[in-house]
Amino acid sequence: MRASAPLLDAWLRFAENPPTPFTIPGHKQRHDLVGDVVAGDVPLYAGLDTMKLSRGVLAEAEGLAARLWGAQVCRFSVGGATHVNQSLALAVAAGSGDVNASGSPGNGSVVISRTLHRSMLLGLVLAGLTPVWVFPEIDPLTGLPLGVRPDSVTAALQQCPQARAVFVGDPSYVGTVGDIRGLAEAAHAGAVPLIVDAAWAAHFGFHPDLPRHPLQLGADAMVVSAHKTLPAWSQAAMVLANGQRIDPAALDAGVEATHTTSPAGAILASIDAARALLERDGAALLGEALAAVRVARAELCGVEGLVVLDGAHVDPLKLTVVLSGTGADGIAVENDLLAAGLPVEAAERDMIVAQVSLADTHDSLGRLVETLVQSVRRHRGAPRPVVAGAAYQIAPVTAMPPREAFFAPTETVELRRAVGRVSVELVAPYPPGIPVLAPGEQITEGVLDTLAKARADGVRVAYAADRTLQTLRVVR
Repeated sequence: MRASAPLLDAWLRFAENPPTPFTIPGHKQRHDLVGDVVAGDVPLYAGLDTMKLSRGVLAEAEGLAARLWGAQVCRFSVGGATHVNQSLALAVAAGSGDVNASGSPGNGSVVISRTLHRSMLLGLVLAGLTPVWVFPEIDPLTGLPLGVRPDSVTAALQQCPQARAVFVGDPSYVGTVGDIRGLAEAAHAGAVPLIVDAAWAAHFGFHPDLPRHPLQLGADAMVVSAHKTLPAWSQAAMVLANGQRIDPAALDAGVEATHTTSPAGAILASIDAARALLERDGAALLGEALAAVRVARAELCGVEGLVVLDGAHVDPLKLTVVLSGTGADGIAVENDLLAAGLPVEAAERDMIVAQVSLADTHDSLGRLVETLVQSVRRHRGAPRPVVAGAAYQIAPVTAMPPREAFFAPTETVELRRAVGRVSVELVAPYPPGIPVLAPGEQITEGVLDTLAKARADGVRVAYAADRTLQTLRVVR
């Protein structure tokens, strides 16, 4: 496979003939100082390539990925989907010429789904963009989000005709899939690009039983995390773009502005290796994983009261179960899974999310299902009503542009005294990292009640300066 993966080949060549470097990193490839924790840590500069990048292996690998995904532009990232999401926000804002009275970037608008990850919301802060929110439908059977409707985007663009782009996250964190083709048509009818955070969909488009990926459905740019469903290192991600609605130079500038100047070569090489594997064996490996998930779903569907997300609008590779009808507490179920050495992607009172990748097998999924079924039986109780998750309940009240609030003079106030004030902070249940409160939004009783419920349900509430959530930072 190395013959078709230039970054992987460069990483292997380095290991086969290690130099005596007088460059960073400071461990100088010695494993006797801090141990094997640094094994495989090869830099891009003076590692995979020369210090001057004269071999061009990164550009070659990005070109191969662009070809595979049918894109005109591809950039690799060692900063995860967070980095490339924020790069896209900067690319959309670039060249507008808008500045506010202080000379900072102005408050151009974008239509954006509230279910997007916190990284994109903080990208709005970096780029000086103001959100016009659109919301997904909530499935009454599960309390979980479906896709954003195209007519919601059309209405938002009519409300804000000066918007520069439409941003959505699809598939959702729980695996539901929206109408990307319809969203692209709605965005293009408004003469703006559709940008999709498809972090959980690096496998889409590479097996006939999987949905097509966003670029195939008309999106102008998408973000994928190679480390989520493909066998790449943590933090491995890509941004891919097509067409004339995204300026390649602006995207490059956004990537470079927010990227490290010391990218980890092992992460880059793993993206290249995952791409080569997907191109060569992806359909076969994904077929095996999909078959294993089908068996797992069938067994889980036999558990009384347990709802298993499934159907045409669900990622076939994701296993999300709703526990409300069983009466079992998801935190207790998670503890059983942890004790069995089976950590899951997310667990809260009413839901378990198990992330499957092409590395999974009938054996690994069989162990998960057996333990999960036994745990639900052990903790079964009176059925509970279905309630939407904390991240999907709030209709935000935007009081000022996110950037203006983020950089405003602040003060810290007790939680209940914060009602009516404007938040400086972004606060989100994690996972999934979808904000309940973002910079520039008014703090309401509903926001505080939602955060309290999330904590009571065993969800970690993250990113607030006060981790106990007794206080919040607000605009002074």
